[in-house]
Amino acid sequence: MLIRIPAVLNGEQLELAQALLARAHFVDGKLSAGTSARRVKRNEEVDVEASGEIERLNQLVMGSLVQHPLYAAAALPHHVAAPLFARYTQGMEYGPHIDDPVMGKGARYRSDIAVTVFLSPPESYAGGELVITTSFGGQYVKFPAGDAVMYPASSRHHVAKVTQGVRLVAVTWVQSLVRDAAKRELLYELHQARESLLQQHPDADETRRVDNAYVNLVRMWAEV
Repeated sequence: MLIRIPAVLNGEQLELAQALLARAHFVDGKLSAGTSARRVKRNEEVDVEASGEIERLNQLVMGSLVQHPLYAAAALPHHVAAPLFARYTQGMEYGPHIDDPVMGKGARYRSDIAVTVFLSPPESYAGGELVITTSFGGQYVKFPAGDAVMYPASSRHHVAKVTQGVRLVAVTWVQSLVRDAAKRELLYELHQARESLLQQHPDADETRRVDNAYVNLVRMWAEV
């Protein structure tokens, strides 16, 4: 399930994020990659040890993301990772790969879902599309700055080569309460129907039935 999350960051938040990243210290992105991904990863990432305002960046981006109702409904988050802030300049790319299934240092977590928050306007760089392999073929994603895309971390994906300009993104991962991607998709669809019914027909019998079904399916499938 590939979901666009609009307006995670507003214009003011984007300007602040871009200003903080302009002052940040970047290092080779291979330093955070697993053995397989290291061979195809060519980007730069903010050095969390050397960049004093990394916590401010984390709070700015993640604080907005986790409060977004679409994210909460689709991800059903149980554990959310601190983001990586990546920069792609001319000639940089990230070849085809699948994210590591288990991540984290110390507190380990399962990476069910990947989220990319776009921090550069799409017209400010050429190339740099996030390409996600799905059952319908490759999906090319290059959303406006401030928007995000959420997709299964088990999907094969890559970032096309940037041929001009600079691509800035924040990337994070989620361990969901519901491990199975197909079950998460069913719950998300049911949630959308439930919200519509609650708004339009809050006292109807069918609203009560859908509400009960959603709540009890989450109870049945959630892992805590």
